[in-house]
Amino acid sequence: MSTAYDLQPVHLPRLAGVPLRLFTQALENPISRGPLIQNLLRTGGIEAFRQRVFTEPPTFMPVWPAGQALASGQLPDLAALARSVRPGKGFAFTTVSDYIEAYQDGRATPLDVAEWLLDSVAASNAIQPALRAIIACREEDVRAQAQGSTQRWQAGQPLSVLDGVPVAIKDEFDLAGYPTQVGTSFMGSSPARSDAFAVGRLRAAGALLFGKANMHEIGIGITGHNPHHGVPRNPYQVEHYTGGSSSGPAAAVAAGLCPVALGADGGGSIRIPAGLCGLVGLKPTFGRVSERGAAPLGWSVAHIGPLAATARDAALAYGLIAGPDPEEPNSQRQPPLSLDKFEDTDLWGLKIGVYWPWFRHASSQVVETCQHLLEGFKSMGARVVEIEIPDLEAVRVAHLITIVSEMVASLKEEYRQSREKFGLDVRTNLALGRSFTASDYVLAQCTRTRAMQIFRLVLEQVDVIATPTTAITAPRIHPDSLPDGDSDLSTLTEIMRFAAAANLTGLPAITMPAGYDAEDLPVGLQLMGRAWNEALLLRMAHAAEQLVARRKPMLHYPPAFAE
Repeated sequence: MSTAYDLQPVHLPRLAGVPLRLFTQALENPISRGPLIQNLLRTGGIEAFRQRVFTEPPTFMPVWPAGQALASGQLPDLAALARSVRPGKGFAFTTVSDYIEAYQDGRATPLDVAEWLLDSVAASNAIQPALRAIIACREEDVRAQAQGSTQRWQAGQPLSVLDGVPVAIKDEFDLAGYPTQVGTSFMGSSPARSDAFAVGRLRAAGALLFGKANMHEIGIGITGHNPHHGVPRNPYQVEHYTGGSSSGPAAAVAAGLCPVALGADGGGSIRIPAGLCGLVGLKPTFGRVSERGAAPLGWSVAHIGPLAATARDAALAYGLIAGPDPEEPNSQRQPPLSLDKFEDTDLWGLKIGVYWPWFRHASSQVVETCQHLLEGFKSMGARVVEIEIPDLEAVRVAHLITIVSEMVASLKEEYRQSREKFGLDVRTNLALGRSFTASDYVLAQCTRTRAMQIFRLVLEQVDVIATPTTAITAPRIHPDSLPDGDSDLSTLTEIMRFAAAANLTGLPAITMPAGYDAEDLPVGLQLMGRAWNEALLLRMAHAAEQLVARRKPMLHYPPAFAE
């Protein structure tokens, strides 16, 4: 019996400027908020969701059994992976391997790279419109890191494949010496004393951590707009958004400032900006990378992972940050890390599941481009298998209730004391979240239980599930959105259509470049996989690079040794 596809677009007016300010104030006013909230709940599908009945018990954390892994049990040899380079098609981004080769043959030192990097960050923020990928950069700290790396390379003792390689850190993570503002103007008044776990792994590997990358304020939006630190611009078309919330990391990598950046994903916040900026973005399995030291914005949907210029660079960064953290219980239940068969582009026997009504619920250019990449995978031996996935509308609403409720709880004191310091779109979303009830939250967790069962059964039939990463390419930045932003829930739904399921279920997902639309804006293909099987997702992203010709971004800053 066929399952009816139930995801529907959301139709709400876009608001900006004075209308948005008045609407936000009305939502926050106890007298006027009632009718407005009811309309948002009805239009957003919350009222209909409240009528659903789920017999499953709630699942509050999407923890998967470690036995479901397909790992060999041997830790990956990252040095060998970095040396083994198969070039992709089209424009060649500067990769981790390029930095290693430049340091090995003496064409550059990490100190040289640090000076180029500092100049490039300054230049990118001085142009009009400014890139605004990096919002904080402590120059002497960058030079000190580069000095240490240079000495290690000269002694022939680099710490890892990332020693001296620039890496940007999203403002959601603690980075020693920098405040963790989470994209706000007032949080993180004091510098962090220590690194987040994943940041510490990168520092221990010698990575050149050159500053804080911009983000959509508190991660509650997906355009990347930030009224406090400036709007990050899409290097492919600077009048368009990067996507969010890991907007700064995506802009930094696409603009060539670094081959890899650290991002966070509670509802597509790695995959969406990576997809809209033509990059590889990996959201690992829930618990694969420790959340310790990340801002507590969404305990049960939060994931940490890399945004990178290439699949290989994503794999290298993932290999360094993943693994158990003795101080973070959710990270201790994972199987051994694997990057098995990364180089193998023979996809014979792999089954790619496609739920066609969901896959085609996107713009015609996005669908056509993603289908073309599927045909390429078929030419490598993969099979496309038609599947069905019920209750996607319930998954969408359950994720919305979960992430916003957890943000409301996490930011309770900040909202009470400093509500007016948040941007208008953030205040609107938090006001909506404050209308959710305890029953809504529990119902959402019952939905999670069902969703995990549904996706587990589907992934017993196929190896991965394919969708577009977003239903549209990067939206244009409207002039009336500057500087305060806008509220456009209809566009938000189009951008997030394919993202929420992986966060609610905790399954790994990756975006990879699939091509470009008529305006040269990138299109991404998303693959979801079985729990802990990030290796297959990265392998398929690498295979895609042999099929899709990359294009050079409009705004790009190559290091001197790569020119």
